Amino acid sequence: MSNEHQEEQVVYEEKYITTQSVEEKHLDDAHTVYSDEEKSNEMTPELLAAEKSLVRKLDYLYVMPCIAILNFLQFFDKSALNYSAVLGIKEDTGINTSQFAWLGSIFYLGYLLYQAPNTYLIQRLPIGRYIGTLIVIWGVILTVTCKATNFSQLAALRFLLGFFEAGIYPCCIMIISSLYRRNEQAGRLGCVYICNGIAMAIGGLVGYGIGHMMGVRGMNGWQWIMIILGTVTIVFGLFCFFLLVDNPKSSFLRLTPIQKKAVELRTIDNATIITKEIKWHHMIESLKEPRYYCFIFASLLFNLQNGALNTFSSIITAGFGFSSLNAILLTVPSGVVDCIYIAFAIWYNRKYGNTLHLACIMLAICILGLILLIVIPIPQVKLVGLYMCWSFCAGYVLFLTALANNVSGYTKKIFYSSSIMVFYTIGNFAGPQMIVDSQKPLYLGGMIGYMAADAICIVLLQIARYIMAKSNKERLENPSKEKVDLTQDLTDRENPHFIYRL
Repeated sequence: MSNEHQEEQVVYEEKYITTQSVEEKHLDDAHTVYSDEEKSNEMTPELLAAEKSLVRKLDYLYVMPCIAILNFLQFFDKSALNYSAVLGIKEDTGINTSQFAWLGSIFYLGYLLYQAPNTYLIQRLPIGRYIGTLIVIWGVILTVTCKATNFSQLAALRFLLGFFEAGIYPCCIMIISSLYRRNEQAGRLGCVYICNGIAMAIGGLVGYGIGHMMGVRGMNGWQWIMIILGTVTIVFGLFCFFLLVDNPKSSFLRLTPIQKKAVELRTIDNATIITKEIKWHHMIESLKEPRYYCFIFASLLFNLQNGALNTFSSIITAGFGFSSLNAILLTVPSGVVDCIYIAFAIWYNRKYGNTLHLACIMLAICILGLILLIVIPIPQVKLVGLYMCWSFCAGYVLFLTALANNVSGYTKKIFYSSSIMVFYTIGNFAGPQMIVDSQKPLYLGGMIGYMAADAICIVLLQIARYIMAKSNKERLENPSKEKVDLTQDLTDRENPHFIYRL
C-alpha cells in the first residue's frame, strides 16, 4: 500500500479474528466489518496452515485449472469464426460481409435466450455436471459446423453454439465467488480472462498452422478448425462432468476436519451461502438498486467492441494491407497484450485497490487506441491502436471483480450475474452490426460508436462507485450494533456490517 492508504490488516490471534478499523477516507480498502459473533471464530496457526493447503488445492488441482482450460476453449471455439473469415468460409458457403456479421451476432442471440433458463438451472443443478453437459453439446455443434454449406445452416449452428455456451461465465463466476474469499476473487477472475488472451495468442498460431491444411482430405482450412476444436471440446466436457469441483465441501477435495472449519470461515468472508432456495425478495431488492442499472448498461457498452473485435479483428487487420495468413498471425500480439493488461490490472488492484477507477483508466486507453485506428494512416500505427483497444478486457475483469465483491445473497448474486450476462449478450450482438461493409477499411461509424460507448461506460462506473461509497460512509459513521449471523443467506443490504470494496 502507498503511504496515502492505510493498509487493512486482518490480525489473527489464538481465539478471535479482529479487523482493523476502516477510516472514512480509506473506503477503497474497506472489507467486511465483522460483528462480535464473527470475531469469536478461532483462527489458530493450524487453521491458517489448513486454509493455505486448501487454497493450493483449489488453485493448482481441482478448480482453477479446469476453469482456465474451460474458458480457453470457450473463447477459442466462439472465435473460430474469426479465423475462418480468411480461411475460405465465405467463399465455400457463398456468404457476404453483411451475412458474416450476422453470424457473429446470431451467436449472441442464442446466448441471450438461454439466460432465463440458465438463471433457474444454475441454482437447481450441480454446477459441475451442468457445465460438463453444456460443453459436450457445444463441442458436437462446433464439430458438425464443418458440414455447413450455406448461410442458413451456419446461422442455425452459430445460434445453437451461443445457446449452449451461454451458461458458462455465470457458472464460473458462481464457483469462484463460492470457493474464494473476496480479496482472492480478483486474481482468479483475472486468470479466467487471461485465458481468453492466451486463447487469442495460441489461436492465431493454430489458425496460421491450420491455414496450411487447405485441401487435406478434400477440406478447407476453416473446416479443419471446426473439427479439431470441436473434438477437443467434447473430451474436456466429459472430464468436467465427472471431476469439476463446484462446492467448497466437495468430497473430491478430501477435506480434513480442520480444513472443514477453514471452509466455514471462508464462507462467512465471501458472503456466499449456497442454497437451492430461490429467494424472490433478493431479485426485488436488486431491481430497486440504482447501481444495478449502472452495472447492466455498463456491461452492454463494454461489449459492443468485444463482439466486433472477436468477429472482425482478422478482417480489420487484413484491411491494413496484410495478407490473409499474416492477418491471422498478427492476432497473436493481441492475445499477448490482452494478458499483459489483465495481469497489470490484477496486480495493481491487489496492491492498491481502486477497482472501478482502474477499470475507467483501462477504458480510456481503449479510447486512445480507437483514435489511432481512425486518425493515423500508417498501418503499423493502426496495428498499435488495435492492440491498445484490447485494454477494455482488463477493464471488464475489474468490472466483474467489483460485481463479485459487492453483491451478497446467493439468489441476488445469481440474478446480478445473469442480468450482466443478458446485457453482455446484447452488446456482443449489436457490436458486429456497427461494422458496415461500405465503410471499410476504416469502419468510421463503428469506431466512433465504440468510443462513445466507452465514454458513457466510464460515467456509469463512477456513478455506481459513488453510490457504494456513500453507503460505506453511512455504515461507518453510524455502525450498527446488531449482531448478524453471516451463515445465513443475507444480501449486502440485509447485512448492516457489509462494506463495499470500491
